[in-house]
Amino acid sequence: MKYSLLYLLLVASVSSVFAQAKKTTAKPNIVLIMADDLTMRDIEPYGSKQVHTPNLAKLASEGVCMDNMYNMVPVCSPTRQSLLTGLGPVRSGAYPNHTMIYKGIKTLPVYLQQLGYNTALIGKRHYAPEEAYPLEHIGGRDHDGGEGKDVDLSIAEKYIAGKKSSDKPFFLMFTSNQPHEPWNRGDQSAYDPDKIKLAPNMLDAKNTRKQMAKYFAEVTYLDSLVGECLNIIERSGQKDNTIVLFLTEQGNSFPFSKWTLYDQGLHSGFIVRWPGVVKPGTRNPAMMEYIDVLPTLIDIAGGDPTKINTGSKDGNGNMGFDGLSIKKILKGEDTHLRDYVFAEQTTRGIIAGSDAYAVRSARNSKYLYIRNLNYKGKFKNTVTNSIMFKQWMATDSVRASFYQTRPEEELYDIENDPFNLKNIASDPKYASAKADLRSKLDAFMKQQNDKGIATEMEALTRQPKNGDNN
Repeated sequence: MKYSLLYLLLVASVSSVFAQAKKTTAKPNIVLIMADDLTMRDIEPYGSKQVHTPNLAKLASEGVCMDNMYNMVPVCSPTRQSLLTGLGPVRSGAYPNHTMIYKGIKTLPVYLQQLGYNTALIGKRHYAPEEAYPLEHIGGRDHDGGEGKDVDLSIAEKYIAGKKSSDKPFFLMFTSNQPHEPWNRGDQSAYDPDKIKLAPNMLDAKNTRKQMAKYFAEVTYLDSLVGECLNIIERSGQKDNTIVLFLTEQGNSFPFSKWTLYDQGLHSGFIVRWPGVVKPGTRNPAMMEYIDVLPTLIDIAGGDPTKINTGSKDGNGNMGFDGLSIKKILKGEDTHLRDYVFAEQTTRGIIAGSDAYAVRSARNSKYLYIRNLNYKGKFKNTVTNSIMFKQWMATDSVRASFYQTRPEEELYDIENDPFNLKNIASDPKYASAKADLRSKLDAFMKQQNDKGIATEMEALTRQPKNGDNN
């Protein structure tokens, strides 16, 4: 009897150890939250003193803020698809807006499902073709016109609750429509247009202040949705085994932001909470790109991103990701990933866009180099048709005109000119810096199979309404 009791206690103890080991080594759930047209400076974790974002501030206090995350293209659809493929936009085929990837390219849900995950999305999709992205779409819509409820996050809560008893972890992506125009959500009375402080790259016009107040209100509304997501995770009882990632996407739709390769169009906020792994309330200066997110999630899920065939060959004959895993950086083991980041932009095929205005850029920690391939043309988009831009022309026609007519090359000293106001490309003092970035950009374009203006002219074929997805 004595030995039987000891045996039972031993079995119970061993079972407990194995149960605890299983619990601590279980693959984490992943919740990825993405804003829509949000400038990183307009949230508290990245320095805003005038936009109320308490939930994002809380998330940052519990996680790490990556201070140097960059987009590779400053419009919605290509940004999302670069994140979901781990490939640069020209290489994947998804480089104009409202675009699609080439046939045969694999995506995030495919990889994570192979690694044992359930995968779902609530909110805006904006990718194509849909069959290439086998995410279970559980609700939400692709655009918010302001009527009715934009998204019902209780559906997300039911989804998480339903997966609690599953032997599979879940990946859930919440892609908000906020703060994308039209700015029609949130408490607009909370922001007085006359008291708003405009950034140095903005012109002080009445309509600009009015629109900025509406935009700020919608940023705060987005923050409330982030708060609800965090509450859902808390109520699920799975907070300790759930990674939360928040991305601001590209910048807002004011001039010199979205649709451009200036820092306000490319520099992105990225906050990660990973209980027990990420040190709370920290920051990391490593330079990284959206294409690094997918390899990181594969790495976290137990896969090896360096051994994956993406289904796309780059200009150097490689089939692997353009992105790199930042798992070690998240764990605080490193503060360096890249020395350079790159981007491309096309107006061909965007709403009210120029027939062709191709732009490419290369950036390091000190300088931003921009090459305007169609510099003899005129840059046009929905902004240049707005009342706000007409007021800009009346306020400072030189500054406003630069938005539409630019030189072939631009160079900015990021450390001393963070808002990209003074083009130093023709200053001999910076010739070496410009030459370095120019050569790095040439190599990047070759690697991406980017033929410059010829690629720009093929942009319409990369949109589902025009192309065949070859």
